[in-house]
Formats: sequence, C-alpha cells, structure tokens
Amino acid sequence: MRIGTRTGFTGVVVMSAVLLATGCQTTSGSQTAQRSSLPSLEVAFTDPTWTGDRLPSGQHCTKFGGNGSTPPLAVSALPAGTSEIVLAFNDLSYPPLARNGGHGKIGFPVPDGADSVMLPAVPGETRDLPGGAYVVARNRASGSYSAPGYLPPCSGGKGNTYNAVVTARDASGTPLAEGRITLGRY
Repeated sequence: MRIGTRTGFTGVVVMSAVLLATGCQTTSGSQTAQRSSLPSLEVAFTDPTWTGDRLPSGQHCTKFGGNGSTPPLAVSALPAGTSEIVLAFNDLSYPPLARNGGHGKIGFPVPDGADSVMLPAVPGETRDLPGGAYVVARNRASGSYSAPGYLPPCSGGKGNTYNAVVTARDASGTPLAEGRITLGRY
C-alpha cells in the first residue's frame, strides 16, 4: 500500500497530524498553542504592524539593513506565583535555531499577583535592555550572524517563519504555563 503519492496529500496529512498533536488554536490577533502539558497563556501583539504574517518593515537584523526589536506583547492567563515571563525566539525554517530560543531568550519581571502583563518591545543585538528586561540566553547564531542578546529575524528575506515561545515561570525558574505566537515570515 502506497500512502501520500498524490501531490500535496502527504503535506495535508502531516500538517493535520501536527495541528492535532499540538492543540493549536488561533483567535483574531492572538495565539495559544501547547506542545506540553502546561496550562496555556494568552499571547497577543499590541502593535498593529505585527500581524503574524509578514514581518513589519525594518524588524530584521542589522546584517540585512534592519534595526529589529521584539514585538510588544500582551500576555494574560498568568498562573498564581508567576514571577517572570521568558520569551524564546526561534527561526522555525532553520533547524539549528528552530528550538529552545535559537534567536535568544529575553526575560521580563512580573509584579506579584499579576494575572496579565504588557511586555514592551526591546531592541535586538544588544545586552542593554530597557524596563527591567534582561537577556536570559543569547542567540546561538555564529559567524557574521552572531550578536549579543536577541537576534531579530536574519534570513535575508528568504521567507523563513519566526515564532516566540512565551513561558511563565515562578521564582525558582519552574515553568508554570506556556503560549506561542508566530512573529511572521522574513
């Protein structure tokens, strides 16, 4: 028996399986997706130029003439005990940087008792971050792509897809909840 010999059939089956396995749910400008047993966070852009489709103009790395920053985000459904939010940025189209914050991890403190927060945009390619934000882990890019802190999308416009995994953590660093948002293609 041959499966997936018709054009496009294999991709549809694989994509359907991925969506079912991840429990992906998208709603008007916000995204919640779970790939773990953690409770879901609600994550949404607060700047209308960020849509999750194409990256906004200039929001890519300096190597290709940009001056990118992280998108400003609203994060809600924070569990009790959340003391920080960590954003792990990834290039889903480039396997070496597709997981675990390949483009860097940025942390934000959360006020005691908050059930939602607004995360400001922070500049890429620097360790000097405003508003209490801090570098949790620098990006894993190498050579001429290497930069401190968060590396904005840097594919040179090849259509790569970028996302952020948003994790609420307690004071000891234990993950409490997780959400995901697609930043867009560049």
